[in-house]
Amino acid sequence: MATRLLRSRWQSGPVPLSLCGAHISLTDFTATTHPQAAAVALAGLRLRRTWPRTPGALGMWLWADVPGRRSGAVSVWRDEVALKEFVGRPDHLEIVRAHRGRGALRATAWRVEDFEPDAVWDRARALLTGTTPWPHGPVHLEDA
Repeated sequence: MATRLLRSRWQSGPVPLSLCGAHISLTDFTATTHPQAAAVALAGLRLRRTWPRTPGALGMWLWADVPGRRSGAVSVWRDEVALKEFVGRPDHLEIVRAHRGRGALRATAWRVEDFEPDAVWDRARALLTGTTPWPHGPVHLEDA
């Protein structure tokens, strides 16, 4: 059975999309149980509310699989520096620490010279559905 992915509407950040290049980040969290998956998804929705004010953010999609133990985000950044600043934000670190030991996390990033939303989503979907292999395996959060 093929993986079915649902995604949110595009959520713009404060940086206009007219900039040339972009840094793309894809995260994939697989929870050990369905209730833990729901808690991670809700945490992602809370972070999404801050997106319009997140420095360096161009935009994002949240995604989840059906029936629902995996979720994550495809986020688009001005550059790698902006992504690293977000990863180190206290509210983001709080979520990572809260779910440590409750699943496995994979993440990857790549640069595009011209941001094409459909092309970025297609590449992310290929990774998430297994059509394209991930550059490296999952990290168990107790190891992170």
